[in-house]
Amino acid sequence: MSQVESFQRDSAPTVRPPRLLHVFPSFDIGGSQVRFASLLKRLGPQFEHTVISLDGRWSAATLLPGDAPVTALAGPAGSKGLASRLMRIRGALETIAPDALLTYNWGAIEWALANSGRLPHLHHEDGFGPEESTRQLQRRIWTRRLALRHSSVMVPSRLLWDIATKSWGIAARKVHHIPNGITPCDRIGMSIERMGLEIPAHLCRIVWIGALRREKNPLRLLRAFVPLAGKAVLLLVGEGPEHDAVLREGERLGILPHMRLLGRRSDARSIVMQSDILALSSDTEQMPFAVLEAMDAGLPVASVDVGDIREMVAEENRDFIVPCKDQALGQALASLIADAKLRAWIGSANRKRVRNVYRAGDMAGRYQLLIDATLAGEWRASA
Repeated sequence: MSQVESFQRDSAPTVRPPRLLHVFPSFDIGGSQVRFASLLKRLGPQFEHTVISLDGRWSAATLLPGDAPVTALAGPAGSKGLASRLMRIRGALETIAPDALLTYNWGAIEWALANSGRLPHLHHEDGFGPEESTRQLQRRIWTRRLALRHSSVMVPSRLLWDIATKSWGIAARKVHHIPNGITPCDRIGMSIERMGLEIPAHLCRIVWIGALRREKNPLRLLRAFVPLAGKAVLLLVGEGPEHDAVLREGERLGILPHMRLLGRRSDARSIVMQSDILALSSDTEQMPFAVLEAMDAGLPVASVDVGDIREMVAEENRDFIVPCKDQALGQALASLIADAKLRAWIGSANRKRVRNVYRAGDMAGRYQLLIDATLAGEWRASA
């Protein structure tokens, strides 16, 4: 993936694949970036992809296939005034001249506003930040309603489908629910023992994966974990602005010796495969890939009841999807820690479900149909 600093292009060949412009608020690793990388592996050279990361971060580029037809561009210079920003975005769209615009989440909504029906447009909504973790902001509801009135919208969860159709007022025929899917994995990379983590063999391994941000609420998990210290070790995979707060809370609770902060890891899935339980403590989620990867690894999931997680996991696991309270999450973890046979039974059911229901090939097939329909002009017919 090559990064350039302007919008200058060589002359295009007479015949070329359709060019898609993807605008991400950030190209740091997250759910939408993981899905994008997975889709690239399956869509191959059918499309050319140009990616803009509005905050200039590109860590998710490591997920992309080496031969992917992707170009990275710097976004247009910022401006304090909305009108000025929209004009610069329109200029960028005219210069890049994509066949379709694809935007991701609230952070790219100004590109949808600037486009306003000029290009075929598909907006992806994957979830919300801390400011919308418990309620929708009225100003953003109206902005989305205005910005997306000529667009199609793709969502991975039923909850988001309900929000888009009922709260944002987007016609149901224009909102497309495509669940996330993954490719099965049976091979472990580096063993945890070789990572130098010094985890006693008899301790249960609880893994948590996510960006250390407020809406992921890692502090809730630490509080839930306190009675379990000595029975399990907590592996936190991820980095973010709450890192120092996690360390302070771990020290305050006296559980630092029972925690391992592993930072951002390229081998996170391998760590999940060598763990015993996946824990999720977020205030808001939709359809997290971490849950799918844990299910594929044969793990039970102890999670607060947010997004589509209850629907995602096997029926056998649903008693461990609990209210968003420290004590409830702690009790779910305690029950799983205490019973290895229960963990194995639930994990086996989860693996069977994810491999039958949430397959990467199915996701890619439905997504390609949506892109083809967008390029064919059906977006305009349904406006």
